[in-house]
Amino acid sequence: MKTIAIIPARAGSKRIPHKNIKPFLGKPILSYPIACALESRLFDEIVVSTDSQEIAEVANAFGAQTPFLRPAHLSDDFAPTLSVIAHAARELKLKSQDIICCIYPATPLLQAHILQNAFALLQAQKSAQYVFSVLRFSHNPLRGFRLESTQSAPQETRAFAQQKEEILAPQAQAMGFIKPLETKFQNTRTQDLEPLFYDAGQFYFGRAGAFLEELPIFAPHSLGIELDFFDAQDIDTPADWELAEFKYRYKFNLF
Repeated sequence: MKTIAIIPARAGSKRIPHKNIKPFLGKPILSYPIACALESRLFDEIVVSTDSQEIAEVANAFGAQTPFLRPAHLSDDFAPTLSVIAHAARELKLKSQDIICCIYPATPLLQAHILQNAFALLQAQKSAQYVFSVLRFSHNPLRGFRLESTQSAPQETRAFAQQKEEILAPQAQAMGFIKPLETKFQNTRTQDLEPLFYDAGQFYFGRAGAFLEELPIFAPHSLGIELDFFDAQDIDTPADWELAEFKYRYKFNLF
């Protein structure tokens, strides 16, 4: 049985140009998950799936392998992660019993012991197909609400809203009318609601057979490992990038 790390790192990021090789505190951000995977000592190979020769060269420089270039149809904004990993698994001729860890390239806060814990959990729970990291919602969404457009409100209500908007500063324009997602929870204390979680966006440890069949990850056959707030950060905007750098400095006492 092989255990392979696959890092999907395409070119063409729109919101943060050259995101996957952009310097993060002095080093390409791609270098961090490669170093983490190496430190974990879990993997027979660390492979970067990319459509870019430039990204491939950076990956090779930091200890990863790039035995193939990803095709264009799996490198656009709409390519599903499962399809990308399934393609890599076929290129690497992996078998169903092998283990894959998909690690996202912009994960500088990921640490080797988290990967080790996930691997141990996957090995211990034979019925599980995937293990991935999760974060707890700081504000429980069960008490959330939608902001509905004023255009869909009754005429007299729209007129009132328009009058209010005329006296508000531009940055404080009314956004819409409140519609609770779950009215039955509106008077429930936050501490009395069950905790809810979301994908931390770091990695998916799983059985190669599950990836090859593209079994859904967010399903009852998956297990989650809860992380601390400072253990992860989605990086989709420049503000996210700055917050990730702050968390990294805080976590590793670099101030």
